[in-house]
Amino acid sequence: MTASYDKTISQAQGNESQNLVDAFNNLDTDAKLAWFYLVYKKMGNSITPAAPAAAEPELAPLLLGDYFELSDEQQLDIMRDIVNRKDTEYSRAYGAIKENNQLLVWYAWAVAMGDKVVDLPASYEPTKAINDLVSQIEGLDFDEQISVFRTIAGEVGYTDVKPIETQAETGKTSSL
Repeated sequence: MTASYDKTISQAQGNESQNLVDAFNNLDTDAKLAWFYLVYKKMGNSITPAAPAAAEPELAPLLLGDYFELSDEQQLDIMRDIVNRKDTEYSRAYGAIKENNQLLVWYAWAVAMGDKVVDLPASYEPTKAINDLVSQIEGLDFDEQISVFRTIAGEVGYTDVKPIETQAETGKTSSL
């Protein structure tokens, strides 16, 4: 079982990275959505090429196809459901894909914002907490940035897949 299905295992490598993930988790729903947008607006060109061969957009047709045909309000509701880990069709589709594909979903949505995807309101001003979080992430080296992004992307969405118990947990040895 990979960490992508266990929402309790963080990929953040160090204390600073984990602190940034915790700061993200302390934001309210719409602030989290604004953070995703601002991060991709500022840093999207470096995030997405991180693992282009690892991303498989055909695995997320609901999120990278059907989603673009919905109304702005429906799209916003879906984004909110995903960051709130609600058990919905779209949140399950998101939770079922690996982090590289989850990053691709947010990137595709950020690129399409204002065109095929609901945009931030023109009058929107990010809070100090959001701006501070974006600045702190910009200050990390590339590997740490990707670690934070994968952790955050992997912790949202809904999945009911549980990690396989280890031998230490079950007291049983595996048999073939």
